[in-house]
Amino acid sequence: MALSSRTMQSGRVASRPAAAPRVVAARPARSMPVVRADAAAEAPKLGLGLEKKGPNFKPLREINQIMATLPHRYPFLLVDRVVEWEFQKYAVGYKCVTINDNFFPGHFPERPIMPGVLQVEAMAQLAGLCMLNPEDQAAKGLFFFGGIEGCRFRKPVVPGDVLMMRTEVTKFNKKFGIVKVDAKGYVGEDLVVEAELTLAMGKP
Repeated sequence: MALSSRTMQSGRVASRPAAAPRVVAARPARSMPVVRADAAAEAPKLGLGLEKKGPNFKPLREINQIMATLPHRYPFLLVDRVVEWEFQKYAVGYKCVTINDNFFPGHFPERPIMPGVLQVEAMAQLAGLCMLNPEDQAAKGLFFFGGIEGCRFRKPVVPGDVLMMRTEVTKFNKKFGIVKVDAKGYVGEDLVVEAELTLAMGKP
């Protein structure tokens, strides 16, 4: 170790203070996006946070009105709101799918998926809401399944999804009370289920 002449003359060796440990910040790993890129890009343009862009449509029929029209009750009432409705023409409504729905523990424990038959049932209930009106004496009653044709399940419906449904009356035989309905269900922009339903009117 080389010493300066000044240090040698004093007879002491001046030790240099230990340097503080240097902390080097690791570059953070690139995190996965938690929202769809197009939704994140669109939000600043609208001046809204994503938390304000949920599917909270103003209901034309809210849950109490739905329960006044349909006889179904928990756990089999599968329409939460009706947001568009033209009597005996068409209806748009939705079912909010949550992990608390009672069918998920058995379908399936490791991968919860809304059963396809319940998706069809939800669309049939919406079709019933389209055809029935508790304020119109002539439009009271019940509708029963008469048939299901051309049913296709295109993508799974899972907890957290909003199953947005549209049912449109394509034929109505008033004499026999038979109705043909074109029914479709969507999650976002994806078509997840579709079918042609036949409903038969019955007495309460």
